[in-house]
Amino acid sequence: MLIDSNTAAVVTGAASGLGKASAEALAAAGARVAVFDVNAEAGEAVARAIGGVFCHVDITSEESVVAGFTKARAAHGQERIAVHCAMTSRRGKTLAFDKELGRLKRLSTEDYQYGVNGILVASYRIASLSAEGMASLEPVNEDGERGCITLTASVAAQDAQIGQVTYGSAKAGVNGLVLPLARDLMDLGIRVNSIMPGIFATPLMLGAKQNVLDSLAASVPFPKRLGKPGEFASLVLELVRNGYFNGQTLRLDGAIRMAPR
Repeated sequence: MLIDSNTAAVVTGAASGLGKASAEALAAAGARVAVFDVNAEAGEAVARAIGGVFCHVDITSEESVVAGFTKARAAHGQERIAVHCAMTSRRGKTLAFDKELGRLKRLSTEDYQYGVNGILVASYRIASLSAEGMASLEPVNEDGERGCITLTASVAAQDAQIGQVTYGSAKAGVNGLVLPLARDLMDLGIRVNSIMPGIFATPLMLGAKQNVLDSLAASVPFPKRLGKPGEFASLVLELVRNGYFNGQTLRLDGAIRMAPR
């Protein structure tokens, strides 16, 4: 699908990291980009820098997401591109020894559910609401394409580490959404894919100590460094432009396979 000034895009989690890089790349390619995030200050700054519009969106709230799409579409028209990078979760082992209690403590069902809502349910929410809008569009090319949705999973979807029971299973669920969504939407000309990033140099990751970052970089087979957000964004652009990518879950990880810890 061609990306130009007639193309509207929505990117969640676009105030920083992978989402920001994706929003910047889409804008540089000519798209009109709506920045969805809960961080108003950073989100407004990104939107100003790329000539887009900021929408304060909490991905765990249906009302907030619907309002975000309404604002974005009023500013730019119906999006043909949706890139979902935002998430929220909690870390914890299924059973871990609690020194204060002096016994094993279970990761609560509520904490697990929080992560599933913030990763898996939110991914369905964004994808399905965007697809609903895309279905109203006229096809953009001879294939009958109306839109492209890219979800963000993680290498943890396939090799989650200790303490990632929530994150890993929810991200695996994101990959599990891709093919049935693609099949559900095939008659409407809407493609769905996901990217599984490995260890990327996002602001959150770069907050770690240097020796930790060095160790992580050394664990990547090649190239021996953290992924660059721009490399994630480059794949986002390719998934949009290459109309034969559909129903795919793609690792972007320098060939890393995560050890148990």
